[in-house]
Amino acid sequence: MASGGTAGTGGPAWRGGFGRLWSAAVLSGFGDALRTAALPLLAVSLTDDPLLISSVAACGQLPWIVFGLLGGAVADRVDQRRAMWAVDTVRALLVGGFAVAVALGHASIGLLLALAFALTTLQTLFDNAATALLPALVEPQALGSANARLMTGQRVAGGLLGGPAVPLLLTAGAAAPFAANAATCLAAAALVASLRIPGPERPPRPAGSTLRRETAEGLRALGRDRVLRGLCAATALCNVGMGALIATLVILVTGWLGAGTKGYAAALTAYTAGSLAGGVAGGRIVARLGRVRTVLLAGTVQTAALVVMGVVRSLPVAVAALAVFGLMGMVWNVNTTTLMQQRSPAGMLGRISAAFRTLSVAGAPLGAVLGGAVAAAWGPNLPALLTAGFFVLSVAALTPVRAVDVKVGTPDDGVTTTHAAR
Repeated sequence: MASGGTAGTGGPAWRGGFGRLWSAAVLSGFGDALRTAALPLLAVSLTDDPLLISSVAACGQLPWIVFGLLGGAVADRVDQRRAMWAVDTVRALLVGGFAVAVALGHASIGLLLALAFALTTLQTLFDNAATALLPALVEPQALGSANARLMTGQRVAGGLLGGPAVPLLLTAGAAAPFAANAATCLAAAALVASLRIPGPERPPRPAGSTLRRETAEGLRALGRDRVLRGLCAATALCNVGMGALIATLVILVTGWLGAGTKGYAAALTAYTAGSLAGGVAGGRIVARLGRVRTVLLAGTVQTAALVVMGVVRSLPVAVAALAVFGLMGMVWNVNTTTLMQQRSPAGMLGRISAAFRTLSVAGAPLGAVLGGAVAAAWGPNLPALLTAGFFVLSVAALTPVRAVDVKVGTPDDGVTTTHAAR
């Protein structure tokens, strides 16, 4: 049985495995936020070439496309707990070494590019292993609540605490955020290593099985499941739109709305606050509608919020729309992750998770280019409407599976039951 148990409300018990995993995830999210905010600032101090500066962000995204599928196959082969603490230990060494290089004045743009690429490459294994590990720590009926608490905690640590902490740390020197990130990685690794759960029981791999073949099996399993296939297509379309929105939000707020940097900060804060509310309120929506229809509702409401952002030229309205958009975005993310965990066959969650993530994020760079082109040609508010169009397509992609039964599997015994996705 899952070791985390359930609370009286149907949520995961904090004592034991889930509490440690949650603490590790929050610490890791805080440290990653420190590094993510500090890297561009350091890049700007090293070069004034916009292409090189943007390449740092690109190197932080590219490994998901290159290695994401491989990371999922490895996650299904190994003990996920050991993989997670080993990855965090290596990340601590890399970031700690980089902090020393910065402190000694040896940082270079090439070193930044290599660090961003290496850390995200390791992240592909860590994230897929974490997704596959969670069902072993909580009961099946608590998965949705567990995912909500994990994502909400990470959003608080990263969105509300990590970013604002960077200016304070920089007063101690340019290396301080990276040294702090290394410390959080080590602490997270220790927490995960302290988990006491049985090693995963998997059937022996067929003779001649390779990572390439196992990766292909994960893609085929994703394609065979009607709900997961629809969710993946819908999420991929959303992420094309999100690429356009994220790339141009700053010019929508500071340019079209004329709100300046304070207005942009208010917009980002509203989005984060909405996300936190979504982590709290999502369970009540699921209880009424079921998971698939909850995702459909989230996409529909987000579409409306995007239309309002692109049509109404008012900062308060845009801030409110972003809060709603963030709320429903969290609801979408929690339920797509939970559905993936519930519907994946035993021993394949890492590969299916990797296939889902890789296919979903691949369109974001294209969206960013489209958003910039649309803003340049027709105005800074048009990317929000372009994003709304992609969200309409995503809802249409998911609509045919709204009534499909949602399987709820018990990870440790392979027994599966179903309930209707109301």
